[in-house]
Amino acid sequence: MLTWPVLTGLVVGVLAPVLVKLGNPHNMGVCVACFTRDIAGALGFHRTGSVQYLRPEIMGIVLGSLAAGLVFREFRPRTGSAPLVRFVLGFFAMIGALVFLGCPWRAYLRLSGGDWNALYGILGLAAGIGAGVGFLKSGFSLGRSRPAAPALGWMMPAIMVGLLLLAVLAPQSGLAADGSPTGPVFFSTQGPGSQHAPWLSSLGVGLLLGFLAQRSRFCTVGALRDVMLFRETHLLGGIVALMAAAFVTNVVLGEFHAGFENQPVAHSNVLWNVGGMVLAGLAFTLAGGCPGRQLILSGEGDGDAALFVLGMLAGAGAAHNFNMASSPAGPGAYGPAATLVGLVICTVLGFTMREVPEQRASATGWGAASQVSK
Repeated sequence: MLTWPVLTGLVVGVLAPVLVKLGNPHNMGVCVACFTRDIAGALGFHRTGSVQYLRPEIMGIVLGSLAAGLVFREFRPRTGSAPLVRFVLGFFAMIGALVFLGCPWRAYLRLSGGDWNALYGILGLAAGIGAGVGFLKSGFSLGRSRPAAPALGWMMPAIMVGLLLLAVLAPQSGLAADGSPTGPVFFSTQGPGSQHAPWLSSLGVGLLLGFLAQRSRFCTVGALRDVMLFRETHLLGGIVALMAAAFVTNVVLGEFHAGFENQPVAHSNVLWNVGGMVLAGLAFTLAGGCPGRQLILSGEGDGDAALFVLGMLAGAGAAHNFNMASSPAGPGAYGPAATLVGLVICTVLGFTMREVPEQRASATGWGAASQVSK
């Protein structure tokens, strides 16, 4: 049956390989983690020269969600659901994703392109989601959000418009050591950051995906969470559709290359392919959704989801500045240690974050009658 999640999965599965054909890195048609990492590099938050580019797909997803939210009256500015904790979860979710080298969207796209290493990442993702579901069953909660002033809801879309202007104008007012123009926005001349589709195509795909994902509540983490928690398969159909469509499109475009070795922007270390995605899956579940879902929520006015995204941006900068991110050669020197630290912190949050009882909230003034749920 063609439901909204299935339609969204089909569109992602077809357009991601098409973006690869148009210039995006192989097996990375759309990756929220990798693209956020590239944006962090373009803004100078890290100086790894091979991964610096302002990816229009990310701006498009947020602005597409904004458009859907306005059209269908679901743009609701809100905040107050443990924003700092969400920032920390976003930070460590990005660390885990960059140890594996991809977000959940890319894990499924990598598998659909024949990268068998992705199987270990998906196994780790499911384990992390399972751990998160265990915390949810035992009472974990980040609390309810509350309605906020309209200006807060417009912050993230405004940031995306600013990034889009920087991508188009590409200011280069600085000078490198060799006298060539550089910064304040940086663009890779080699490596994955230098590989990209025409920006209008990338923006168009992002806008479409953002619009559809807002309408469908498409979420690659929520799909597995709902199966484990409620035996509900509504969102799971979107993942199945994504993988089927991506597999067929990759075969048609000659982008299907099966194997473990020499896969693009991937490594074959089993332990840390699993471990990185256990951390990412746990952090995403505690925060309420995959990175794509967080972008969508930020576009429809959720200030807490916007903090999660900014946490991912900070995590990307730290991952490369502190040698935690993996490369095709394997995990970075401090990637495994950072993954373990992240798992400890997420576990502590899982055990300690509980919803404050109404009577206590009332006594402390924390609660509010006008609360709205996510």
